[in-house]
Amino acid sequence: MSILPPEVHSALTQLLQGLSSADNNTRTYAEEQLNNEWVGARPEMLLMGLVEQIQADPEPSTRSFAAVLFRRMAAKSRKISGSEESKELFWALPQQQKLAIRQKLLECLHSDAFAHGNNKVGDAATSPQVIHKVEDAVAEIARQYTENDELWPELLQALFHASQSQDAGQREGAFRIFTTTPGIIESQHEDTVLAAFTKGFKDADITVRIVAMEAFSSLFAVVNKKAQKKYYPLVPELLNILPPLKDSGDSENLSKALVALIELAEEAPMMFKHLFHNLVQFSVSVIADKNLEDQTRQNALELMGTFADYAAALCKKDPSYTGDMVTQCLSLMTDVGQDDDDAAEWNASEDLDVEESDLNHMAGEQCMDRLANKLGGPAILPPTFTWLPRMVASQSWRDRHAALMAISAISEGCRDLMVGELDKVLGLVVPALRDPHPRVRWAGCNALGQMSTDFAGTMQENYHQVVLPNIIPVLDAAEPRIQAHAAAALVNFCEEAEKNTLEPYLDELLSRLLKILSSPKRYVQEQALSTIATIADSAETAFSKYYDTLMPMLFNVLKDEQSTELRLLRAKAMECATLIALAVGKERMGQDAIELVQILGVIQQHITDPADPQSQYLLHCWGRMCRVLGQDFVPYLSGVMPPLLKLASANADIHLLDNDEEQRKMGKEDGWEMVPLKGKIIGIKTSILEEKHMAIELIVIYAQQLEGSFAPYVMEIMDNVSLPSLAFFFHDPTRVASARSIPVLLNSVKKAHGDRSPMLQKIWEVTVDKLLEVLSAEPAIETLAGMYQCFYESVEVVGKNCLTPEHMAAFTESAKSTLEDYQLRVKKRAEEWQEIEEGEEESEETLYAIEDDQTLLSDMNKAFHTVFKNQETSFLPAWSRLMSFYDSFIASSDSTQRQWALCIMDDVLEFCGDQSWSYQNHIRQPLIDGMRDPIPANRQAACYGVGVAAQKGGQPWSSFVAGALPLLFRTTQMPHAREDDHVFATENACAAIAKILQSNASKVTNVQEVVRHWIGTLPVVNDEEAAPYAYMFLAGLIDQ
Repeated sequence: MSILPPEVHSALTQLLQGLSSADNNTRTYAEEQLNNEWVGARPEMLLMGLVEQIQADPEPSTRSFAAVLFRRMAAKSRKISGSEESKELFWALPQQQKLAIRQKLLECLHSDAFAHGNNKVGDAATSPQVIHKVEDAVAEIARQYTENDELWPELLQALFHASQSQDAGQREGAFRIFTTTPGIIESQHEDTVLAAFTKGFKDADITVRIVAMEAFSSLFAVVNKKAQKKYYPLVPELLNILPPLKDSGDSENLSKALVALIELAEEAPMMFKHLFHNLVQFSVSVIADKNLEDQTRQNALELMGTFADYAAALCKKDPSYTGDMVTQCLSLMTDVGQDDDDAAEWNASEDLDVEESDLNHMAGEQCMDRLANKLGGPAILPPTFTWLPRMVASQSWRDRHAALMAISAISEGCRDLMVGELDKVLGLVVPALRDPHPRVRWAGCNALGQMSTDFAGTMQENYHQVVLPNIIPVLDAAEPRIQAHAAAALVNFCEEAEKNTLEPYLDELLSRLLKILSSPKRYVQEQALSTIATIADSAETAFSKYYDTLMPMLFNVLKDEQSTELRLLRAKAMECATLIALAVGKERMGQDAIELVQILGVIQQHITDPADPQSQYLLHCWGRMCRVLGQDFVPYLSGVMPPLLKLASANADIHLLDNDEEQRKMGKEDGWEMVPLKGKIIGIKTSILEEKHMAIELIVIYAQQLEGSFAPYVMEIMDNVSLPSLAFFFHDPTRVASARSIPVLLNSVKKAHGDRSPMLQKIWEVTVDKLLEVLSAEPAIETLAGMYQCFYESVEVVGKNCLTPEHMAAFTESAKSTLEDYQLRVKKRAEEWQEIEEGEEESEETLYAIEDDQTLLSDMNKAFHTVFKNQETSFLPAWSRLMSFYDSFIASSDSTQRQWALCIMDDVLEFCGDQSWSYQNHIRQPLIDGMRDPIPANRQAACYGVGVAAQKGGQPWSSFVAGALPLLFRTTQMPHAREDDHVFATENACAAIAKILQSNASKVTNVQEVVRHWIGTLPVVNDEEAAPYAYMFLAGLIDQ
């Protein structure tokens, strides 16, 4: 029964017809009507009317369109009248209207029109697309209830009821909605959920079984670890779905089932522990089955790779996992060039970046890389090298190609073991450079290039005489693709090589690279230029010998007519010329330096196409020429800065994508990222974000190089780029680059106008307030560390007493908030660790989070050090509000927290003199405990603290530091005291004893005996800060 009057439905029908019209004018008018007369004036009628259209319209296409429009409109943001707050359209409605609309939606799900089994043959309403769109509309409203922490109990009841229905479509629909919004399931419903999934996994309809698997994996993404374990008993039924799919050759559904398992393995790999071997055997059989579709085989491979990512110990313990996976990966890697045996097609192709991720050999190679990185050399090398010698010697070029690509794939993860066997590995790889098949030679170049990176240093220093004489001749290959790849491998080798290593090979290298510069293939020319540029960068002044040959050629390329097809070549020539300029220096270039800058200026003036690659290369070239010319570059800033500032001040290009068609269209375009947000998809043009980031990085280079000469641009950059970009939340690297720019820009003004100039003070007043605001607002931990670095480097630039009491209070409040958040993260990680099962490892995400927190604490420490250094005792009142944190950290079982607290106590002692005694109850015992700490870094901090207490603390600290002498001597006599990990603690203890004897000798009994023992603690040869104190005291003793 309709709630709304017929005239509303009539108007709404006309609106829907207008919105779906093929005529642009009609559609535009309808969209205006929708926004003004419905969304703006009567949203409740719009949403209710659409639901009634879904329920009652005789046309399936209208019902389908009404469901799509309902979902879009319900999620549309709308500002609340008289407020800055925005709410989604459905959620902004009064409670009674929301209840009525959601009830109508449920009626749609229950109605006969949407029960698959009750439709007549030929009735279009049976279309799954219509039903799925209605389910999507229900899921959208369910999402809004979940995200606003409110319940929709009738929906849960309806879905549980539908999951038990006689109609397969109803059962499927229930699980589809669970998949989209698993958050609607509350903990009190666990028994009901278990029953629903148990039945779903055994459903007679394969579609229902698959959707039940997908819903199960979605559920695991939202429930906590403890709750997940209640569902582990369902694993056997879950896995029983798989074998019939394989046996029947149902690749499509098997592929979907494997994707659901991949998601489960990411969330809870240990749930499969008791059946893991069975799952390994099944997955390997799928990978090996060439009758199944490639995507299905790749999904089985991905499932096994996911276990390596998230449960490496489980994989290592399995008796067949590693051997079978290596075998299957290598087998997949031989699936290459099936219709191109002589590689004629491959060699003729000029698209070197062909997307090959869907091909089996790429999947195998990527999985080998993951296995090596996650399981390590001891697990991967034995089964791999069981195969590789045989494959390298095989008559099949595909086997030889796969073996070489496998070496490329595993070298990073197996580095520690392979580095000692490089001569044997190279014995397999180097002969491939002379293989009769071009793709094998290409793979040989690839392996050498990858090894040059993964074994950087060792390869260049110890094996240059093996690598270079063998790969340089490959530059003369008959196949352009091999020439280009040999040149690319040389980039990897040369960028890690020392000047002295390269020098004997420069003649041969450059003569052959110059030869391929005349190749008819432009991609070969471009790669040759990149390789020459890398060689110049590494060879430095040794490249000067070749300057007169190369630079005129590059100038000719840069002066040629600017045709579209030569843009990238010219861009590479610019890069090469400016890297050569950096290598040989301004004096060697002479007037060429000015001419090169002028040529770059001409090129810049002729760039009109936003897609021209020269514009990005040009920005970096200007940066290099600034480094070459130094202050001589200043006259060219007026031409360089305008395009740079335009990029640096760009706003994000963001689109709300309302429908699937827009998402598909934008997804195909380069430079766009799709981000899900509250049921919507946001399209962000990443190319703009990357250009903005790059432009700010270049500003940093100019300010660093030109210092005071860059000051005229500082105010504009601060106002329009650096300070606003601190809150550019679309792109973390842009915020970090902006933070890096601020201290160097302040330094430019300081160098130009003086450290107490009104100009510097004016900029600082605005800057410091913004920095303090950002310290409280920055959401990303890694980026927050960069903000603290920006703050302390800026304080260091502006100097003594640059912070007011209000600034110090605000800084302390920000630090308090940061430390509270840190403690919550530590507590949460500890709770999660308690729930981790035996054999499960901490995720990479957790390890990165711990590392980010350590970096944050380190940068906070430096910030406190800098503030104390510049503000001294005036900082104590604000700082003392954080005392509870220090007391907590100093007693922590976490050595990082203890070190953090000790270092800040050292700052109080160093910069606050005898006033630090006021905090002696918080400092003395931690210093004593710190000198006994098993962690060397903490002993070092404690010993340093005792030393500065002796040196700077005055009379109040004299008895304490004298009493600390036995502990300091004990530190110097610990086992391994002179080994790398411990030597800095030992040398700080030595320096601290010297400071006590220098400043507090009156409190020391038996001074001469102590001095004699102290001499035995020398030498101090590692710690550059400790050494002067020790040797100045020793020199004083010698003088006496």
